[in-house]
Amino acid sequence: MTANIREIGKVDYHSCWNQMKDYTENRDDSSFDELWLVEHDPVFTLGLAGKEEHILIKDHNIPIVNTDRGGQVTYHGPQQIVIYLLVDIKRLNISVRDFVMRIENSIIQYLSEFGIEAYGDRDAPGVYVSGKKIASLGLKIRKGCSYHGLSFNFAMDKIPFNYINPCGYAGLQVVNMSELVANDKLPTFDRASYDLANILNRLIYLS
Repeated sequence: MTANIREIGKVDYHSCWNQMKDYTENRDDSSFDELWLVEHDPVFTLGLAGKEEHILIKDHNIPIVNTDRGGQVTYHGPQQIVIYLLVDIKRLNISVRDFVMRIENSIIQYLSEFGIEAYGDRDAPGVYVSGKKIASLGLKIRKGCSYHGLSFNFAMDKIPFNYINPCGYAGLQVVNMSELVANDKLPTFDRASYDLANILNRLIYLS
């Protein structure tokens, strides 16, 4: 069994969040898992442990949303790949930690196809290249099922990251895939989203 991949595209953060909650609340043991491929307009999101002090600059027009995912503050914006993982973890019979590692390893494997050496950090979930964060993770587990997911910096405007301590870490720098891959080798945004989702489907459902 693997997840259905839904290429949703640009979507409002609040409406997508509500749809994830509804899907999770109403699913049962026979419901399909789903990977939602989306893109958001500029928005800062604070996780359940999020502290306002990690928002360094508030003199801007970017909305700040308190969410129910894990983690601290992050930024979403155009040309960032967001994949929401609506997965029944208890049906997979794996731990949340194992699930997080499978997500991280999927991103690492995808980047390796472009000759990029990336790695995870057990103490600060996400994926890094040369000390810079290229992907963030934030999940909510409800009734043994996950929602929210990962954000992957493809070719986005990084300036808003200067307004925050990304994921609660002062001075943490971020990097785009587009900075690491030559233009003639860089896939389109949609192709990158779909290829990453396919790797997630392979690695998450390894028995």
